[in-house]
Amino acid sequence: MAHIDYYFSTLSPFTYMAGTRMEEVAAKHGASVTYKPLDIMALFARTGGTPLKDRHPARQAYRAQEMPREAKKLGLPLTLKPAHFPTNAAPSSYAIIAAQSAGGGDLGQLAHAFLRALWVEEKDIAQDDVVRACLTAAGFDPALADSGLLSGAETYVQNLEDAVRANVFGSPFYVVDTGQAFWGQDRIADLDRHLAGDL
Repeated sequence: MAHIDYYFSTLSPFTYMAGTRMEEVAAKHGASVTYKPLDIMALFARTGGTPLKDRHPARQAYRAQEMPREAKKLGLPLTLKPAHFPTNAAPSSYAIIAAQSAGGGDLGQLAHAFLRALWVEEKDIAQDDVVRACLTAAGFDPALADSGLLSGAETYVQNLEDAVRANVFGSPFYVVDTGQAFWGQDRIADLDRHLAGDL
């Protein structure tokens, strides 16, 4: 059975646009998934990326066109400049890490709930009430927002180190135990074909 290490940031609009398609592909092929939320700004600093605010105006202008186009193609609502972007990704990431350890809910739905809260509902995903609401909506105990903060912080740091070792440089990023890696929501179809043995 294949395994996917799923590296992502809860701040990434393109991870939001992935929806739960990766989870559908993994289920189709019986692949297991480890969710590895990480600090995208720290990843950029380690792998040659540039924070949005520091990108050339031409790149920012293209992003402003590309994001609504992609969202429209996927049939997803999107707020181009949400009220709480950027925000602190650590609380939502810690919640995902705690939920993965605790089990009992739907991790794909949880990750997407945070991303939707940021990019559609314009909520601050660093706030405790938002974290609890997302946990509840995905079938997890909202008390996970309070538990495992130390281990969550340690895992969050370790996820970054794992990402750098795995040559990850963006979000979403899917690394299969075959050694093949796929960057971006527009590569989920290629991930599907790879797991099928066609690519």
